[in-house]
Amino acid sequence: QVKLVESGGGLVQAGDSLRLSCAASGRTFSGYGVGWFRQAPGKERESVAAISRRGGKTFYSDSVKGRFTVSREYAKNTVDLQMNSLKPEDTAVYFCAAVMGLSDSVVYTRGAQYDYWGQGTQVTVAS
Repeated sequence: QVKLVESGGGLVQAGDSLRLSCAASGRTFSGYGVGWFRQAPGKERESVAAISRRGGKTFYSDSVKGRFTVSREYAKNTVDLQMNSLKPEDTAVYFCAAVMGLSDSVVYTRGAQYDYWGQGTQVTVAS
């Protein structure tokens, strides 16, 4: 079983930045497509970003486009989510998810399309 661990969350002020990391313990992310999702209290889980298996294609939701950047950090064996210009509405638990065997030209934005999930990291943006 692939085990994913998110890190980097915390409490920040509006306009600040955070960098989240998704690590696959004991494994390389090579060969896996990775998505970032978030779930706010009382809200359903939503896709915010995704990256293909070699980083050739990325996806961002309209609400985060231009502010968030997803990247493959091979030296750290992580997929990171750089979050800039954070807004209170970004407050949520952020999850990473992975699936094996995706084409480098394909990203998925539905949770059901992923096989492995981390436990989440809390991001709180104060106004």
